[in-house]
Amino acid sequence: MTELVPYDDRDGQIWFNGGLIPWRDARLHVLSHALHYASCVFEGERVYSGQVYKLSEHSSRLCESAAELGFEIPYTIEEINRATKEVVIAEDIDDGYVRPVAWRGPEQMGVSAQETRIHVAIAAWPWPAYFGELARQKGIKLKTSRWRRPDPNTAPVKAKAAGLYMICTLSKHEAEAEGYHDALMLDWRGQIAEATGANIFIVQDGVIHTPIPDCFLDGITRRTVMELARKRGYEVVESVIYPNHLKTADEVFLTGTAAEVTPVGQIDDLNFGVGTITRQLIQDYDEEVRGK
Repeated sequence: MTELVPYDDRDGQIWFNGGLIPWRDARLHVLSHALHYASCVFEGERVYSGQVYKLSEHSSRLCESAAELGFEIPYTIEEINRATKEVVIAEDIDDGYVRPVAWRGPEQMGVSAQETRIHVAIAAWPWPAYFGELARQKGIKLKTSRWRRPDPNTAPVKAKAAGLYMICTLSKHEAEAEGYHDALMLDWRGQIAEATGANIFIVQDGVIHTPIPDCFLDGITRRTVMELARKRGYEVVESVIYPNHLKTADEVFLTGTAAEVTPVGQIDDLNFGVGTITRQLIQDYDEEVRGK
């Protein structure tokens, strides 16, 4: 088993509140508001051949997420883009992952935090396949979670906000404990929503179906794969999907910045093949992100 290297015990540089600092010096106070009240937003970005894929879209979403949580990031999208590129160069990342994050600081402790400083950091590191190469061959296994994606009237579901991932962590841990790779999450209505960190698609009779993103993120990779599928001439339909629809699915796959395009081989006691459409979209996405 590969020994895990803690993320605070590494060398390198992190962009922190306006400039690069040593990796080990990128720290925050234990009474930071974000640590207690989840006033934090973030992004996940991929580096391919030294370039961050769709960087401006990710930087824009970071700022939009902050606005959803009621605060303004003290840097422009262009400044965030430049800082991200600076980090990638400093860390000599060829293929890797970038994590921009913005949060409320320790100036106030309590529910109200109007006077807190907004901090921003950007880190990058080498990144292998999220689920491993074997997953692309056989497909991953998902277990339906008992936790549900919330009603949009109860949470800021359009934000990539730290607090919304609490149920994702709980769901994934429970799935892993039973031998699954990840969890399938339904929404508060019982409709299929997504996996813990990726959007879901099902293929039925040559048509690609995906849930309507009304209570979860309309992922950047999701939109990209939908465009690629339509260029191939596949019909892509956004619709309400219930768990019983999986019984007639021919293929199932996930999309996400980390997951890329990952086939699903099993959901609970249902099995699926890694079909022609999924394999084609894996290839098309690889060529898209690497500029082939």
